[in-house]
Amino acid sequence: MRPLFFTLLVCAAVPAAVLAQTAPALKTGEQVYRETCVACHGPGVNPGLPNVPRLGDKQAWGKLIAEGQHVLTAHAWVGVRAMPPKGGRNDLSLEEFARATAWMARESGGKWQDPDARMLERIRSEEAKRIQQLKKPPAKG
Repeated sequence: MRPLFFTLLVCAAVPAAVLAQTAPALKTGEQVYRETCVACHGPGVNPGLPNVPRLGDKQAWGKLIAEGQHVLTAHAWVGVRAMPPKGGRNDLSLEEFARATAWMARESGGKWQDPDARMLERIRSEEAKRIQQLKKPPAKG
C-alpha cells in the first residue's frame, strides 16, 4: 500500500511542478509601463504625440479615469486615437495590460486596483462592444 501511495503522490506532484516552472509570471503594471508605456506616456514632451496623457498628469488622466476602468482599459486594448492595439505589444495578456493601465491611473490620481476576475470580465464585455462600434461605418453628417 505504501509504494502505491508514494507513486500516486509523485505522479500528482510532477505535473504541478512542471506547470509551475513553465507558466510565466504575469508582469506587474509598473513593469509593463517601464517596458512599453513609458515610450509614449512617460515624462517629457514628445512633439509627435501632443495629446498623450503623461504619467502623473492628474488633469489629463482625470478625464480618462472618469470614463471608468473597464471602459478606458478596453478602448486602449483595442486601440484608441494614436495608440495602437495593446500598446503595440501583442505579447501582453489582457491582465498585464490592465495592470499597467491601473498602475498609470493610480500614479496619476486615480484609485484603481489591479483587475480581478470580475473586472477582467467587464473589460472583455466592453472590448466586444467597442469592436462592434468600430465595425460600423461612420455616420454621414
